[in-house]
Amino acid sequence: MNLDYESALTEFRSLLGSGYVKTDKELRLTYQTTTFATTNSIPAVICPLDRDQVQECLRIANRYHIPIYPISTGKNIGYGARVPTADNCVVMELSRLDKIVEYNNELGYVTLQPGVTQRVLYQFLQQQGGKFWMDATGAPMDHSIIGNIAERGFGHTPYGDHFGHVSGMEVVLPNGDCIHTGQGRFAGAKATPIYRWGLGPFIDGLFTQSNLGIITQLTIWLMPAPSYFQNFYFSIAKYEDLAVTIDTLRPLFLDGTIKSAMHIANDHKVLSSFQRYPWDKTNGQTPLPVKVLHDLGKTWDFGAWSAAGALYGTREEIALAKRKIKKQLRKAPIKKLQFLDDTMLKIAIKLQKPLGWVLRLNMPEMLKVLKPVYNLTKGIPTDDIVPSLYWRKPDGAPKIPDPERDKCGLMWVAPIAPINGQYAREIWEITQDVFQYYGYEPAISITLLTERAMDSIISISYDRDIPGEDEKAMRCHDELLKKLTDKGYFPYRLGVQSMGKLPYPESAYTNCMAKIKNALDENGILSPGRYPQ
Repeated sequence: MNLDYESALTEFRSLLGSGYVKTDKELRLTYQTTTFATTNSIPAVICPLDRDQVQECLRIANRYHIPIYPISTGKNIGYGARVPTADNCVVMELSRLDKIVEYNNELGYVTLQPGVTQRVLYQFLQQQGGKFWMDATGAPMDHSIIGNIAERGFGHTPYGDHFGHVSGMEVVLPNGDCIHTGQGRFAGAKATPIYRWGLGPFIDGLFTQSNLGIITQLTIWLMPAPSYFQNFYFSIAKYEDLAVTIDTLRPLFLDGTIKSAMHIANDHKVLSSFQRYPWDKTNGQTPLPVKVLHDLGKTWDFGAWSAAGALYGTREEIALAKRKIKKQLRKAPIKKLQFLDDTMLKIAIKLQKPLGWVLRLNMPEMLKVLKPVYNLTKGIPTDDIVPSLYWRKPDGAPKIPDPERDKCGLMWVAPIAPINGQYAREIWEITQDVFQYYGYEPAISITLLTERAMDSIISISYDRDIPGEDEKAMRCHDELLKKLTDKGYFPYRLGVQSMGKLPYPESAYTNCMAKIKNALDENGILSPGRYPQ
């Protein structure tokens, strides 16, 4: 089949204006670049203004059989960012669809478009008086809200399951038709933004982690600002104590004592969050020697694992939850269980120098790490985590970081499992073995995500400027993914680097999804090679 790119580009320019059909070679190169090696090229980037233009762009693409790869703002760092899953796709960037369509300050929801970022939504809610909180991820502030929902991403608060707090999608299908899910398919239906199930088959999930449609609008529910809030922290001295600690925490999630996500990061992950690789202490040796890691752990006072969670409610509710947490965690080999609220944090910031002397810690640096994590549990997005992507770069992060421009190497593997200490230990042991072989630091965080599920985010961090590192890191990724899936630990999401590398699911599932894809996308123009598998 001959693809007529020139005719398609001519029609795109007529529809959008020539300034929104970008073919400059240098600009296209930035869209082809991410934090790992890719080979797919991009002939053009198109930037529609609204849903009608999205629809017409897809109709043009179908006429000329041009593959289209939609992105929101392209900040999906570590999973592929703006790079398509197939060669010669025209990238459709949706950042100009940036309207907050509706805000309801009684029921706490907001209807928005894919160009609305974490920064924009947070600032908007602050302007409304802060009555409701959003849930923030550790991704950059200019990461798209809808982009994260489309990947079923998660955050930190009780509303951390983002797709679980969504209703009433507006979706443009590959042929250019537009549908509204839930009760939105009925004109004037009042329950569209607050009753996600609608009437009849529930199809919203078909448009997440898929290539079956483009989400151009949806409603996300917001969390009422609690009357009181506290963080809590503790550390685990030994790697082998992770399993019993997770098993001890599980009842606190099942009975609702802890309602938010809870993060447990290993020492490598914690260290990379506040400093670059300690080249001066290793004489250029990689991976990080155990002795250097242990010495730094003593200096910064973190254990093999560091855990953080949050409590929300009235002061009485939090006091009760604290008592239950303290009593339950006496059964686990943890140390330094501490609780922190806004008042205590302000005091720590004000008295950071004398506290540093007493505790023998670099309090300014510790607070620099603590405050972004603390704020994320309050729905406050941050860019402070971006410098950690420069872990192996000799000069660290510049004042204006751009990990893709600066050739930072990063890939994530994200297996999900039941909350069970044995499973956490096995995921950790597999990661250790693979990373030791390939010479990378096994940085991993485990998130107790729901009452029953935990997710692991495993970071492969390296320097793309070193010859051969891209290839070695990809081999590490592929082996890690295979060893995890062989043991039953499948990812909760995939990056571009992982597409097509999983064992095939049951044939009936594959056939079902192929029929749906063929019915909705007869010419196969939308995100070829992307989900579903």
